Amino acid sequence: MAHRIILNQTSYHGAGSRTEIATEVKRRGFKKALFVTDKDLIKFGVVAKIEDVLKTSGTSYEIFSEFKANPTVKNVQDGVEAFKKADADFILALGGGSAIDTAKGIGIITANPEFADVVSLEGVADTHHPSVPVIALPTTAGTAAEVTINYVITDENNKKKMVCVDPNDIPIVAIVDPELMYSMPKGLTAATGMDALTHAIESYITPGAWEMSDMFEYRAMELIHTHLKNAVQMPDNRTAREGMALAQYLAGMGFSNVGLGIVHSMAHPLGAFYDTPHGVANALLLPYVMEYNAESPAAPKYRSIACAMGVKEVETISEAEAVKAAIDAVKQLSLSIGIPQKLGEIGVKEQDIPALAVAAFNDVCTGGNPRPTSVADIEALYRKAF
Repeated sequence: MAHRIILNQTSYHGAGSRTEIATEVKRRGFKKALFVTDKDLIKFGVVAKIEDVLKTSGTSYEIFSEFKANPTVKNVQDGVEAFKKADADFILALGGGSAIDTAKGIGIITANPEFADVVSLEGVADTHHPSVPVIALPTTAGTAAEVTINYVITDENNKKKMVCVDPNDIPIVAIVDPELMYSMPKGLTAATGMDALTHAIESYITPGAWEMSDMFEYRAMELIHTHLKNAVQMPDNRTAREGMALAQYLAGMGFSNVGLGIVHSMAHPLGAFYDTPHGVANALLLPYVMEYNAESPAAPKYRSIACAMGVKEVETISEAEAVKAAIDAVKQLSLSIGIPQKLGEIGVKEQDIPALAVAAFNDVCTGGNPRPTSVADIEALYRKAF
């Protein structure tokens, strides 16, 4: 069996690494950027830090910020028009998954206009041309959109989150500067951090996992266990921010190449139905799905999850005890940073559960789950979490 690994051409890591934008723009001969970012980052002064680099290097740009937290088909189409109007030759994406996913959609459609309807990109799209060049700078430590071949766009007409998987969409450059993450409020730090943990755990136990992806995911879990609580409670803690910035990138390196499971399948409809923040949905559902997936060939790997999550003397306990310890460690971390524990707390309506279950079962991530599942199983999990 062949294992494929696709990563950025180039990535930079570390405080202040945003200045390398100038290096890459000059090296690649770029002239003008469509700067895709969100309004909050403009308001909180994060965008200004990037504008300083662009102005110093003499790089022209126009800002596009007209998209939702869960970007829509129309947001992407508007971005494609903005790219053309700006006469840009590359995209600079600054933000969390919303900004970078929007940038990916814009870049792919600009290079492959036959997919202009956006909805035809769902699943594994048969695009033939690499995206317009994207330089991506994350401001959250969770989605790892800057290093993945995935992006998610909401089809509002059908209340559906479309997972798009395409090697042509990966940003050519990722710049992971933890100084850009200092403005994240506590709730967003918690939710995105648990999103990264979900990526690490799901891809660690997916059937496609192998030695290289396991290496990324195990270290990501260790770093999240060590740094997430401190990052939430002490937002200016440089060590914690740097640890989480690296952790989410490592998790992305793994899951982008081996896939995810039904935590993500179940989280996506919550975003489509209720605009639930993706990290919150994943964090809430993760322990329930871990318990469900313990009845699968992945069960022995829970011992390693428990170890990465700080459980002591894990080698001396039984497999069943190791499974429980891993799940309990995830729950404990989730509770310690204020993650809601029940779907009813975040506005999910019980009458919607059957429809949510169908949507989740049909999600592209379902195929990566280590335990074969069904609509009935997923519905039961939603009800247990309700």
